[in-house]
Amino acid sequence: MEPEVADPLLLGQRVVAILESGLRTATYKLATLMALIEHCVENLPPEPAAALPVPIPELAHRVLGIYWQQIRPFDGHELRQSTQPRARILLAANMLRDAATVGRPPASLEVARMRAPQAYRRAIEDVTLCLAQQPLHRLQRLPGAVASDPFLYDDSFLHDHVSRSTLRAHDDCIVLEPGVAAGLARLAGLLKPTLEIMWVDDVRRMNKFLDAEVPDVAGHLFGRERTALSAVRQPFKDVFGPHCFYCGTHLPSDNPIDHVLPWSIVGIDGLSNLVLACVRCNGDKGGALPAISLVDRALADDRAAVLDDIATALEWPTQRDRVVAAARGIYRGQPAGLPTWSGYRQSERFDVAFLPRWG
Repeated sequence: MEPEVADPLLLGQRVVAILESGLRTATYKLATLMALIEHCVENLPPEPAAALPVPIPELAHRVLGIYWQQIRPFDGHELRQSTQPRARILLAANMLRDAATVGRPPASLEVARMRAPQAYRRAIEDVTLCLAQQPLHRLQRLPGAVASDPFLYDDSFLHDHVSRSTLRAHDDCIVLEPGVAAGLARLAGLLKPTLEIMWVDDVRRMNKFLDAEVPDVAGHLFGRERTALSAVRQPFKDVFGPHCFYCGTHLPSDNPIDHVLPWSIVGIDGLSNLVLACVRCNGDKGGALPAISLVDRALADDRAAVLDDIATALEWPTQRDRVVAAARGIYRGQPAGLPTWSGYRQSERFDVAFLPRWG
């Protein structure tokens, strides 16, 4: 008998209901869910009804990535993300950042991983254990309930004092129930903005100096201010020419850098997901899913070879494999006929039959 595919709408409703019940004492549940969603998008099983093993260290890496820029001071303050005095994940992220920036400029998590491999491994160990002992075994439990409702994954081996040996006995994994990975991937564009709204509310509640007059907390937390991307602008222009990737128009000195796969769905800053854009195309595209032909152009082999050289010069990873995996997961989960953005005020209907070689 074939396993039953989880209803994406019901799945999303249950996830939100769990999060909206009771007062969250940390943002860790939200971070864990965001990491799970990203993992599902990038590792979508070929069969929608399949279960999916999720390595907890892989979740730890993604969670570190989410907090990586949030640990920067905001308006002269370090933002609290927990009501508890010792925020284990933030401590791990800060220790890794310190190790990776001794005598060097700030770097992305991927660069920090290369610069300080031992500190990175320690951070992953710390965050892995924290996820297992805290959010993962509480994520499916309603306030006041004595047991979880394991609709996402089996959490029976997880508890407040779970050991590394117990985790190793379970291959350092949780296993998503049949159909859950496909459901979470399908809902990524809806669930992630919902989680961000909850997150901003929690951070405002935990940091009393953040009143209604403090601007753009969301921008600081989730990178909507993409000023850090300016470092790739001139190298891209030197190699590809000062032209919009989408329409070919000549670009001014301060043109936007666009995420081909939208930042709102998968937060990938690798060079393979970045292109030069004009203000008009960048604004019109927004968070829309691009046409398959645009993604195929961004992932073309000749472009990839050039990006490898830029990556070495800038110490900025291309993350091509991750972009390919994310694109595969995103488009496999889309219904036929979905409108996709193909250019300024233009759209193309999605046809799964025309997925290219990376699909």
